[in-house]
Amino acid sequence: METISTAVRPHRRAARTGAIAALLLAGSLGLAGCSSAFESGATDGAYGEPEMLYDEAGGADASYAAAEESEAYTEDGSGDATLVSDADRAVIVTGSMAITVDDPSEAAQRASDIVEGAGGRIDAREEQAATEYQTGWASLTLRIPADKLDTTLDDLRELGEVDNLSTSSYDVSTEVQDVESQIATLEQSITRIRGLIAEAEDLTDLIYLEDQLANREAELQWLEARQRGLDDQVAMSTIHLGLYSEDAEPEPEPGTFLSGLQGGWDAFIGFWSVVLVVLGAITPWLVLAALIALAAWLTVRFARRRRTDATADAGVGSATEPTSTTVE
Repeated sequence: METISTAVRPHRRAARTGAIAALLLAGSLGLAGCSSAFESGATDGAYGEPEMLYDEAGGADASYAAAEESEAYTEDGSGDATLVSDADRAVIVTGSMAITVDDPSEAAQRASDIVEGAGGRIDAREEQAATEYQTGWASLTLRIPADKLDTTLDDLRELGEVDNLSTSSYDVSTEVQDVESQIATLEQSITRIRGLIAEAEDLTDLIYLEDQLANREAELQWLEARQRGLDDQVAMSTIHLGLYSEDAEPEPEPGTFLSGLQGGWDAFIGFWSVVLVVLGAITPWLVLAALIALAAWLTVRFARRRRTDATADAGVGSATEPTSTTVE
């Protein structure tokens, strides 16, 4: 009996490992089939719930064929694609709008108030004031609720003269349903893998199952992020708004005596400000030049004093030198 039991355990372990691998492989094939089916127009599908791979005794009770059959992707009804109704359509709307206004900065603030009042938001905003050579402008990226897009655009028209307005729509209904189906399939697969992990008795099987679980959870997170992005784009239309003024900054009008006096005073202050800046910049160099000049002057003076002292010593020596006399 013990010999028979020892011979059967490796067989059961191999069968159990093979069944787990077959189940997970079939699940992966099912995910790929789900995506392909939606690309070809099929919109409904589900994975059958597999039976437990282990019985109470711990043996394998499902073969590769049984696992594959339990994980096979099946289409709804006769397999024909389900048409998307108008109520279930998912459409992304984008566009641009250019308006000539008197004051772009003020118009930009009014546009922000209009959009936020409609329940939207401003994703980007940039403004440039008018100069002598360039007109003022403002650029905004508006996110407007899709169901209030038309009324909001009508309100924005009141800002000034509309130069251009264009919108484009993209139907992403199939992509939305495809993502939803893949998320549902992954959630079912993750639930089944967690059940298998709870029943697993072999360390190798446990490691393999946990690795597969981590991969599926990462893919699920990516799909959920993609779903949130699609939902946001569908729910909130994106409009790029440009606001422009007609003229550049007006030329200054002739001033009065007081304005001339103010201008002269400003010029006077500006001149001495520049002078002080220049003096501050060259002061370190002036100090350095003064130190060098002082060192040179001291060196020359010291050299002259040494020459004078040397000459004086030579003259004293000549005057006091004794003279010899010859007596015949």
